[in-house]
Amino acid sequence: MMQKFAYVRPKSIDEAISFLAAGNAVVHAGGTDLLGCLREKIFEAGLVVSLSRIGELRGIRKTKEGGIEIGALTTITEVSEHPLVRELYPGLAAAASEVGSPQLRNQGTIGGNLCQKPRCWYYRGEFHCLRKGGDTCYAVEGESQFHCIFGGDSCFMVHPSDTAPALTALEATVHLLGPGGSRSIPMGEFLVPPSKDPQRETELRPGEVLIGVSLPPPRAGLRSSYRKVRARRSWDFALAGVALAVVMDKGKVVRARVVLSGAAPVPWRSKEVEESITGRKLDAETARIAGDAAVTGARPMAGNAYKLTLFKGVVKEQILAMGAA
Repeated sequence: MMQKFAYVRPKSIDEAISFLAAGNAVVHAGGTDLLGCLREKIFEAGLVVSLSRIGELRGIRKTKEGGIEIGALTTITEVSEHPLVRELYPGLAAAASEVGSPQLRNQGTIGGNLCQKPRCWYYRGEFHCLRKGGDTCYAVEGESQFHCIFGGDSCFMVHPSDTAPALTALEATVHLLGPGGSRSIPMGEFLVPPSKDPQRETELRPGEVLIGVSLPPPRAGLRSSYRKVRARRSWDFALAGVALAVVMDKGKVVRARVVLSGAAPVPWRSKEVEESITGRKLDAETARIAGDAAVTGARPMAGNAYKLTLFKGVVKEQILAMGAA
C-alpha cells in the first residue's frame, strides 16, 4: 500500500527549493523510480515536490563554446534522439537508447536516471541492509550474480544508470542548485562510492536539486560509443557494459576515457584499459590487450565470476568496432 504524502507542483526552481527545505521532502521528476521506492517503502516522504511545471529545466541547447547543456527534466528519449547529441556525442545517444523500455525512456528524465536508487534486490527487498542503515551487505553471503566486481568495499551493489558511464567518459559536469546557492561537480565525482559513504548515492546536499548536465565541446578526432550486455534485450539493467571516449590522431589513440557499467557501485573508470590502448592503433591485438586489461584488479563474488568473461568480450568487441568506424 502506498504511504501517504502531500504533493506540490511549484512554478519555479526557487519555489521548489523552498519546499524541499521543509525536510522529509523528495523531488519528483519523471517518477519512474520514485513512485516504486515509495510504494515499496524503500524510504519515506511526507512531501513530494514535482518539478514538472518548471520549463527551464527541459531541453537541450548548444553552448557558445560548442558543447551542449541538457536540462534535468529532459526525457531519456529526447537525449537519445536529439540531433546535436547524435552528432557530437554518439556514445551518450547510444547509452540513452539502452535505458529501460520505450515507455520508461519517454517518461524518465536524465536527472532521474543519474539520481536513481540502487536496484539490488536486498536493498529493494525486506532487508535492513547496510545501505538502509543496517550493518550487513547480504550479497556477500547471498545471491550475488548481479553485483559488483570492482569497488565493492562494504556495499556490493552496481550503479544502474546507463547514461552516467557515458557522461563520465565524455567529461560532463553536473549542475546543482540549493539553499546554499549553485554548485557544479564533474560527473565522475557526483556519484558516491561506498568507501566514502555506503548510505548515499550522490553528492546532493539536503534541499538541493540537480538542474542540468553540460558537456564540453568535443575534441578534434573524438569517437564515442556505448555497449551494454543484459539478460533480456527488451528491458533490463547492464550485466556488463562499456562507454568509450577516444581521441584519434593519425590512426592512433592519443587520449582515452573508458568507463564500465554493471561493474561497480559507481561508473567504473578503467585506467588500465585507457593505458593499454593509448598510443596504439585500434586493431585486433589492441582489442585483445584491452579486453584482458578490463578485468585487472577485479574481485568477483561467489555468483558473478561470469562477468569477467563478459567484460573481456564487450571491451574487445567495442574496441574493434571503434577501430573499424
